[in-house]
Amino acid sequence: MGAPLDPPPLAGRALRLARPLLAAAAALAATACSDRSPPLSQSQEAQLAAYMNVRPPRGMVPADVDFDGKVRLVGYVVSPRQAAYTPGSRVTVLLVWRCDQQVDHGWELFTHLVSESGALIQNIDDRGPLRKMEGYEGQPLPPSRWQPGKLYLDELKFVVPGDPSPTLVVAAGIAKGKTRLRILGAGGDAESRTSIIRLRTGARSGSQHIKDLAVRKLAPDAAIVIDGRLDEPAWEAAPKTGPFVDVTTGRLNPALPTQGAARLLWDDAFLYVGFDVVDRKVNGGWPAGARDPHLWEKDAVELMIDPDGDGDNKDYYEIQINPQNLVFDSQFDDYNAPRGGPDGPFGHEEWSADLTSAVQIKGTIDDDGDKDEGYAVEAKIPWVSLSKAKRAPPAPGDAWRMNFYAMQNNGGSGWSPLYGEGNFHRSRRFGRVRFLAADDPAGASSSASAGPPSSASAGPPSSASAGPSATPPKAPSPKTPAAPPPASGKPGIWAGPPDR
Repeated sequence: MGAPLDPPPLAGRALRLARPLLAAAAALAATACSDRSPPLSQSQEAQLAAYMNVRPPRGMVPADVDFDGKVRLVGYVVSPRQAAYTPGSRVTVLLVWRCDQQVDHGWELFTHLVSESGALIQNIDDRGPLRKMEGYEGQPLPPSRWQPGKLYLDELKFVVPGDPSPTLVVAAGIAKGKTRLRILGAGGDAESRTSIIRLRTGARSGSQHIKDLAVRKLAPDAAIVIDGRLDEPAWEAAPKTGPFVDVTTGRLNPALPTQGAARLLWDDAFLYVGFDVVDRKVNGGWPAGARDPHLWEKDAVELMIDPDGDGDNKDYYEIQINPQNLVFDSQFDDYNAPRGGPDGPFGHEEWSADLTSAVQIKGTIDDDGDKDEGYAVEAKIPWVSLSKAKRAPPAPGDAWRMNFYAMQNNGGSGWSPLYGEGNFHRSRRFGRVRFLAADDPAGASSSASAGPPSSASAGPPSSASAGPSATPPKAPSPKTPAAPPPASGKPGIWAGPPDR
């Protein structure tokens, strides 16, 4: 298990160090007038004295991360020392900072727990005595109060979150508003955070679990009628994704309020997609004929398409269709980019998929007085709309990256899980769709995943259709800003950074 932490909160050592360090704290208070932070009381200075030192703590792992020549992370201690920090493990990380040059007022410590890909998992900015003290507003001992030549012991305690990345990185830095002290040399990531403290969690690597779906081309004599019913023989034989999963864990989650599955077909003119959604309360809620409404804020299905198949988030497409058969469609140059602000526009909304779609409701839309079963969505997308593709239609053997979601309140279930690596736009987490010739036996439905949940299976609907309809060419139109709903804490509903 290794040596225990030598520094605080060990009371005996703190008391032995208190007298000389109180003098240092008093000197700090006298020289930090330019900091303009609220003054510390004598008892508060006494508490903080134990976290100032002149020599490294016992068991410190040396480091040398230079923050703009002003502050340096000289080392760290992780306790307990063990091979893997599984979910639920309690961990203490002691960051050992040295002030080389006094910094201006306003600079504060921050620390994030991030995945091996750099995605934020948890914010722990307010942990530890240097950062939070009862009865004091703000950080009681921020870098702007540090004295050159002193060591500062930054103690952080946290619990390893559930379903973490295989490697949990303790990423620390120093920020003033939206500005961060840059890291000179090695030891940092692209966001000016440390990248050297890496805890193995024993979780499986999400990058090794990319879903795969082989899609056989429609036979020349097959016909698909876009009516939302998904009842043609070709649909019955089409490869299916199987039930959507919790996008964070990759597992089935019956507690999710919306479940789903998808199926695909293709020919020389169109990509065909069918969704079966289980939803006990089917909601529309948008004005009839709305152009590019923010469908993800209510109920919708979502299709993401990265034609290159390389998962680099360059030149990808987003298409959403809701139970009213309204459409949001956009094209993106890069991950969530361009973006006009919190209310959009999101991507190039002037792009149109020119799709034809239809919806069948299994229940009563916008009526919470009854129990709905869900809805089915059927669409055909012309290949000519996907102009960013290197080749459209694809040739047999080509592989694209796609993902499918059943959306509700800015979250939902999906086909290929994210494992905490970003939001629903993260194309490296999209599944692989392989296009096969009509006579390729690998495209038979028996080679696909299990079918959709029984309550959302294709078949005659129990109520009226919302289609078919074709999306008309777009014209610029003003949008009414709508604040995104707060992230839900329910399992599987996106509760990290918003999907937008």
